[in-house]
Amino acid sequence: RQSVTVTTFASFASMWLIPRMEAFQRDHPAIDLRIDASDHSVDLENSDVDLALRYGPADLMPSAAKRLFGEQLALVISPWLLKNNGSSEKPPSLRKPADLKHFALIEDIGHGGANLEWLTWRRWLHAFGQGNLEPKRWLYFSYSHQMIQAALAGQGAALARTPLVAQYLGNGQLIEPLQSARVDSPMSYWLLTNRNAQARPEVMALVRWLDEQAKATRSAIGDEPDLDTQTGSLDD
Repeated sequence: RQSVTVTTFASFASMWLIPRMEAFQRDHPAIDLRIDASDHSVDLENSDVDLALRYGPADLMPSAAKRLFGEQLALVISPWLLKNNGSSEKPPSLRKPADLKHFALIEDIGHGGANLEWLTWRRWLHAFGQGNLEPKRWLYFSYSHQMIQAALAGQGAALARTPLVAQYLGNGQLIEPLQSARVDSPMSYWLLTNRNAQARPEVMALVRWLDEQAKATRSAIGDEPDLDTQTGSLDD
């Protein structure tokens, strides 16, 4: 059977790739997919991996990388937290950044390192004049998909990457109460193809499908539609 191996990081696999894979498998029943979810980059030229889906700024991407979409950071929360839900107590409102003092703030602290400090709540709070705000409590997780699961469960407010939560915002499982308070991110999502795999039709079928899914994501998050040829200049 035909098989395609894809490497990507765990949160992207869980929140973006896997929920969409059923459509590809339905249209290409003869192609098996192998997903290698790891936070360590794989050298495509010296491996049996066909495609890599990566995350980073343009200047750290190889020249052959294809930009799928960028991102913004958005405050997201379960609508359940903002409703009474039969309680005798009035639920707290969330109409301005200062209102976050009434909520738990969910933070992703894992695997990013200091170079991802722009994903932190403290940076967001400083940007909106709330540098000294202390929330009701903090919840820390090692992975972004864990953070979003906690937000979906109503455990607090999360600062989320828009491509990874677009489906939850679209179906109402999460809401964005402060839509004017998004923060731009210098990071983007990229597709790299192993040169040794480019002649295989099953690999190129998945590349075309990923491009279609990326266009839909760009539309959902309001990303610029014609930047998918933007690349960096460094070797992989």
